[in-house]
Amino acid sequence: MIKRISILSLILTLAISCDKDSPIKSETSINGNYSGLFQRGEQIGEVTLEFQKMEFSGQSKITKFPAICEGNYSIENDSINFTNTCPWTAEFDWTLILNGKWKYEVSKDQLILTKFNGDKYILTKK
Repeated sequence: MIKRISILSLILTLAISCDKDSPIKSETSINGNYSGLFQRGEQIGEVTLEFQKMEFSGQSKITKFPAICEGNYSIENDSINFTNTCPWTAEFDWTLILNGKWKYEVSKDQLILTKFNGDKYILTKK
């Protein structure tokens, strides 16, 4: 009887702790091509991004809003750290460069990147 209760408790605990919609956090979970929006305050720009083998590349419809080129990234827990490898000129706001630490969320075919300053990418996997 005690054994049955223990097994039932274990199954119940596993069932409760499993959430089908919980984000998957791994390097391979974001691999692929994405399109979507970048938002800073009231301004919005269209973007495309590709993630493959810990490297990224992309572009924006509006030049340097945001500034996306290419580089590499690493993932730790719910954060992704981008390292831009492209040279940039000085005539624009360098905080628009996809670089540094971002919080990320993956859910099905959607990837959301959020920076501490409120910048946000809302991307859909193609």
